[in-house]
Amino acid sequence: MPNIEPVQALVPKIVANVARVILGKHNEIELALNAVLCQGHLLIEDVPGVGKTMLARALAKSLGCSFKRLQFTPDMLPSDVTGVSVFNQKTREFEFRPGPVFAQIVLTDEVNRATPKTQSALLECMEERQVTVDGMTYPLPQPFLVMATQNPIEYEGTYPLPEAQLDRFMLRIHLGYPGGKEEMALLDAQQFSHPIDETTQVASAPELIAAQQAIKQVYVDPLIKEYILALIQATRKHPDIYLGASPRGSLALFKTAQARAAIQGRDFVSPDDIKALAEPTLAHRLIVSPAARLKNVDARAVVDELIHSIAVPGSRAS
Repeated sequence: MPNIEPVQALVPKIVANVARVILGKHNEIELALNAVLCQGHLLIEDVPGVGKTMLARALAKSLGCSFKRLQFTPDMLPSDVTGVSVFNQKTREFEFRPGPVFAQIVLTDEVNRATPKTQSALLECMEERQVTVDGMTYPLPQPFLVMATQNPIEYEGTYPLPEAQLDRFMLRIHLGYPGGKEEMALLDAQQFSHPIDETTQVASAPELIAAQQAIKQVYVDPLIKEYILALIQATRKHPDIYLGASPRGSLALFKTAQARAAIQGRDFVSPDDIKALAEPTLAHRLIVSPAARLKNVDARAVVDELIHSIAVPGSRAS
């Protein structure tokens, strides 16, 4: 029997801790924590001022992880992300000065404001969890998570992320505006100080690693795997989609479904887990065809259509 106790012990206290900072966004906090448990990267896309940066900071503080923040700008260089080799006149040798990416949780704020060359500096970091500078490879600390925020690309002064980089984000979430009651509570909570200043560590690195290992044991029935593959293959054949989901997308849906099941107290994945995570894991990987774009077809709408059109696997006969 899979042991999901480490997940059950970890998740509620982190969600409760972060919820003191990000009000009324329980589902979005769970999705962010899902990415952490799956050792994946998170893309938070929304308009300015809705708490994207605060979510990353609150998660880092709750987990007791080292945290670095990079503010991406058009004049930023790749070496500003990864680090640079500097000549030491005393030793007469080059020394590597690590960049901000050498932290356990790295927040890349407004990632789509940097040029594609600088955005690409994150590719090796995100996939291989290492940095190569001047022919030397340096491992990144574990656990390692990139949380990127971006404003919608229709705003001026932004560069759309390359498809290869979008594919490396396990989940994309949208925070959205708070409800009326939550925004009123926000005003009261921040009258004298910000709740992030009072956020403390509620979990340790060994607890997180134990939870990350526990979700891998969650049972996934072959019928559920077939359902995942049916969704993935449907994105590749859809007439409105120019580029469908990659095998990395199917792995993301598989792993996040395991984590969602464990978070909800189950040691097995259900079709509802797949339905709930299809849009956050797949929509940002799909490239809508030019003709469909003219008709205002959205990748999220395509994923929603596929969820409703593809039959859920039935129970296996005994």
